[in-house]
Amino acid sequence: MKIIRINSKNQDFINLLKDLDAFLKVTDGDEHDFYNQYNNIDVIKNVVVIYNDEIPVGCGAIKHFNDDSMEIKRMFVSSDGRGKGFAQGIIKELEIWTVELGYKKCVLETGKRQVEALKFYKKCGYNQIPNYGQYKDAENSVCFEKTI
Repeated sequence: MKIIRINSKNQDFINLLKDLDAFLKVTDGDEHDFYNQYNNIDVIKNVVVIYNDEIPVGCGAIKHFNDDSMEIKRMFVSSDGRGKGFAQGIIKELEIWTVELGYKKCVLETGKRQVEALKFYKKCGYNQIPNYGQYKDAENSVCFEKTI
């Protein structure tokens, strides 16, 4: 397993996002366009990609949220890579990077229909918080926070 820090122009990251977006289009159903409008990678500068035997199997990113917090975005592990610890590796690296950049917390949003993601974030010590920002009135959103 190898994790690299890159930016959103990395081709492996872009390819993984195509798989993530295909998955979310099915999971989000009619609400996909609403959520997808907040996933513009042009504003993301801090990205990690995780590799297994030189093959990219997952990614995640952080972006400035407020003076204390970074927001975790575009967290994904391919179906072949699930259950092998890659997601834990990604989120741990994002949390380390958050601290290195001088922030104290990570926040994130996921969907109620993404049952595996909900369990994962709780297992990683994230606590549910009231929906924030653009997700405030989104019934199928669940927001989390963790002090690092």
